[in-house]
Amino acid sequence: MNLSMLLSTCRRVLLQLRGDPRSIAMILVVPAILLALVYWLYQNETLAPGMPRTFDRVGLMMLGIFPFVVMFLVTSITMLRERTSGTLERLLTTPIHKADLLFGYALAFSIMATAQALVATGTAYWIFGMKIAGNAGWVVLISVLTAVLGVVLGLLCSAFATTEFQAVQFMPVVVIPQILLCGLFVARDQMNAVLEAISNVLPLSFAVDGLQQVAAHSSPTGQLVRDLVVMAAFVLAGVLLASLTLRRRTA
Repeated sequence: MNLSMLLSTCRRVLLQLRGDPRSIAMILVVPAILLALVYWLYQNETLAPGMPRTFDRVGLMMLGIFPFVVMFLVTSITMLRERTSGTLERLLTTPIHKADLLFGYALAFSIMATAQALVATGTAYWIFGMKIAGNAGWVVLISVLTAVLGVVLGLLCSAFATTEFQAVQFMPVVVIPQILLCGLFVARDQMNAVLEAISNVLPLSFAVDGLQQVAAHSSPTGQLVRDLVVMAAFVLAGVLLASLTLRRRTA
């Protein structure tokens, strides 16, 4: 890889996003608004003395799920436009390497994902007063990783769509099953054997598990470290798989 070309690609994508206020709003504002809806949903609940709020549990999980969903949508549609407009074809006629291109895109969206995670987590803690046992820094880190997971899956899925409508159709195939099986609605060890086995290999399951570890423990646990390593491995594997699609689509 060539660092200057990678950074040049990253800069170009960020400049494009700067000229697209709707995408910026989608990335930075929508997760915070959705989090507010979750807060208001449980605002009037009655709790026994000493009982934690439902929002502290559900809202924490949403800090991993909302960025994942939003970044998947934004990335898959943006990357599809690059493919269908011929931008990728033109770029690959230059000396730029495929790795520079894909990692540049991934870096640009990851920067936006980090900003998104900071805004959403800050909203949860400072505006809605979320309280958990663990440090907020771990929550931000997991939120960033889940957002980047959405980025790399969006990069990968964009290779198999020819229109923006088709890109959105990957939502019920790639995103919704992960939300249903990640342990948010039913504990994974209480699922039937087939669903539990599927859940155990889905990246979002490790994100939810990591957030549950942060919620329950004031110090990082071995389980949390394992979850972070697995999520990072999924990110790297996703970018590598996405790079393989460039030759097929741009030949």
